[in-house]
Amino acid sequence: MTKTTNTGSQSKQQQPSVLENLRPLIVDVAVPLGSYYFFKGAFGMSTFVALAWSSVVPAVRTVWSVVKERQVNGLAALILVVNVVGLALSFVSGDPRLMLAKDGAVSSTVGIGILVSVALGRPMMTAGLKPFLLKGDAAREAAWERLASGTAARSAEFLRKERLFSVIWGLFLVAECVARVVGAYTIPVDTMVWLSSLLLVVAITLGMVVCGGAAAEPMACLVTDEVKRQEAARKQEQELAVAA
Repeated sequence: MTKTTNTGSQSKQQQPSVLENLRPLIVDVAVPLGSYYFFKGAFGMSTFVALAWSSVVPAVRTVWSVVKERQVNGLAALILVVNVVGLALSFVSGDPRLMLAKDGAVSSTVGIGILVSVALGRPMMTAGLKPFLLKGDAAREAAWERLASGTAARSAEFLRKERLFSVIWGLFLVAECVARVVGAYTIPVDTMVWLSSLLLVVAITLGMVVCGGAAAEPMACLVTDEVKRQEAARKQEQELAVAA
């Protein structure tokens, strides 16, 4: 009895929470991007200074992963590249339309980075999706791993949806950049100042809606079906053992 309780307790302690699963995404993406807009809006910092300060976390994370973990932290490195591009572009001044257009560098660089990650077989947006589909459930975690490893019956379908999820996000962010650049040179500057922010909100909202229906929900169903299939297989084994 004590043994069983301890095992269950250890499993519960070892199982990461949703917050722990989301921590890499929060640290590598949300903190740098959020701090950039916070420094620029709340403190009135210039684009250059805001980007410089918001680059600290991804720079430290990238160096740490290379030195200690002997691998490159993809998300942190991508955000660092975005900030470096923004820093370089911040030297370009004098044309208000060009200043509006260059803000699209963030969306385009992130979007292209996501698409490249899909081409390399490591869809970047999976890190943010996984905790929401698993909900901290050990059985769903195991089902996800079987589907992702290619050992489950419907792994091929699952992997296609996983890639699609990142592709959609990448395309929406690149499209938002294109729309911002076109708008910067075709729409009055005063209008584009507030419209550029609206374009980003619309892109993110549409991305969530389209990704939900085209990829996230089907993946959730596949995980659920895999959990049920595994439970049915385990029950059948128990029945056969009892019969024997």
